[in-house]
Amino acid sequence: MAQVPFHQNGSTETSVATVYPQGHTSGHGEESSEGTDFSEFHHHVAGFFIVVFGLAELGNALQYPLPLWTRFILPGALSVIGVLVLFGNDHGSWPIRSFDLVGTLWGQDRELIEHKLYGVLALVIAFFEALRRSGRGWQSLSAAPLVMLTLAGSLWLFVHAHGEHPALEKIQFQHSLLGIVGTGAALSKGFASWLPHASPHVTKRWELAWAGSEILFGVLLLVYSQ
Repeated sequence: MAQVPFHQNGSTETSVATVYPQGHTSGHGEESSEGTDFSEFHHHVAGFFIVVFGLAELGNALQYPLPLWTRFILPGALSVIGVLVLFGNDHGSWPIRSFDLVGTLWGQDRELIEHKLYGVLALVIAFFEALRRSGRGWQSLSAAPLVMLTLAGSLWLFVHAHGEHPALEKIQFQHSLLGIVGTGAALSKGFASWLPHASPHVTKRWELAWAGSEILFGVLLLVYSQ
């Protein structure tokens, strides 16, 4: 899914292809090598979890006889990413250091606030997917939260604030790639879920496209650098 991304207040951002998590630089010391290393590390951690749930989705799309619990890898991974982005993504903000909670949420740093919103986005997707995959509650919603929120998070990557980072063009390019892949993931899942009169073969192909896009999204985060 594409999910939720990470960015750079010296941190991560989350992307859902889904899901994406990351941290960029907004003038709070993130230009330092420490802030850059912190940001890259969180991008890589998010990428790892996205690759993991992407592989689980691929196994399900290929109809391998996987254990029942593997269907919960996606909401579990997104929960970890959401908490990481919400509470540990930005090197210069609460709860890591300097900014208090009120200053973090109501300050003028657009990039920092967007990172926190990405964390919330990942947790919301995880919540609805856990319900859907457990077979309890709101089954009529189907994959709508996963598809629509993954699409929103992916499109958001194209306009995400990055602060005054010295490697701004490189960062924007990488996030544009993530946005393209995440959008493709969301559309693939949407077609797999709602394409009218689709045969099982066609649905399977779109599920494979969804899983492959998520794996690629995770790989892009794993090789992310500033």
